[in-house]
Amino acid sequence: MGLPARLVNVGVDVNLSPMSDTQTIVPGRYWHRLEDGRVQCDLCPRACKLNEGQRGLCFVRGRLGDGMVLATYGRSSGFCVDPIEKKPLNHFLPGTPVLSFGTAGCNLTCKFCQNADISKAQEFDKLNDAASPAMIAEAAQQLGCRSVAFTYNDPVIFLEYAVDVARECHARDIATVAVTAGYISPEARPEFFSVMDAANVDLKGFSDSFYQRLCGAHLAPVLDTLDYLHHETNVWLEITTLLIPGENDSVQEITELSRWIYQHLGGDVPLHFTGFHPAWRLTDKPKTPIEALTRARTIAMAEGLRFVYIGNAHDPAGASTWCPSCGKPVILRNWHQLEQWNLDEAGCCKDCGAPIPGRFEASPGNWGRKRQPVRLQRPGG
Repeated sequence: MGLPARLVNVGVDVNLSPMSDTQTIVPGRYWHRLEDGRVQCDLCPRACKLNEGQRGLCFVRGRLGDGMVLATYGRSSGFCVDPIEKKPLNHFLPGTPVLSFGTAGCNLTCKFCQNADISKAQEFDKLNDAASPAMIAEAAQQLGCRSVAFTYNDPVIFLEYAVDVARECHARDIATVAVTAGYISPEARPEFFSVMDAANVDLKGFSDSFYQRLCGAHLAPVLDTLDYLHHETNVWLEITTLLIPGENDSVQEITELSRWIYQHLGGDVPLHFTGFHPAWRLTDKPKTPIEALTRARTIAMAEGLRFVYIGNAHDPAGASTWCPSCGKPVILRNWHQLEQWNLDEAGCCKDCGAPIPGRFEASPGNWGRKRQPVRLQRPGG
């Protein structure tokens, strides 16, 4: 299956060492044959059951012969260097640049998708950049990125590609980040998260009816993933909930969500409440008012969560990190710009010495708010 070679909006070209042509279709893992002759995909809770030539709901995994294939290996919808805080991750290598990329397709059907042109794509002309795992890791190294993020669409559906990229990154001491809805099967979780250093999981709401109506999915598998990440891995975990007016922003639902996090994951897992903007098939809702975000943050902190953030809105206090022991600021942020750093080399508050949970380096990065599109080029490209 060939894909057209088109360029993305380019800020910087990165020249890379020679490589062989990138494979487009590779065997997929996590599937089994059914007695009726169909093949069942076991990667995520959807368990799509496929006849020859059919694709799953994600559109990028399908049946070919007697097995499963991934049709987007080595192809990206584009690359960009972002601040790590944009993922959002506030306690993982603050201030550093991250090389972000995605592919196409998704295993959820969120009506409010902010990246619908990518995640809902069912034509591979959305995949403009060809890149092997080694090319991506090399580009991140050349660009001075401390990490690579699998984002824009859910990396669960391109597990084989993400795992190979992560291994190449780790060989160069570059961290890896999964920005995911956490909709993955128990069988596939260990392999996928074993190569991730950090994850931001979208907890899209806290009712199964919300997940069914607006995401075409279920809540329980996402909660299972959160439990798994916190209790059975060393992955640094943060959580994001996009607050949609009239859908998942009630006091009761935010209280129940916050209480579940505290009871199951503890008070130190950062939680981000981000503002909704009308998008995709949910354009009849207004954008989230700052008052709703502030109220949600107050509720979550009252339930015992110590690091609760506001995103997609200008609120320096709600974007900053405060020491839960003495109440002093340890990281002041203005949007994604770090304006004050009050952590010592051990990641403790300089005022009172209390440890701040996270993956911090001795000093913060200075990438700031820049967003830099890039194109990966092979010699002669």
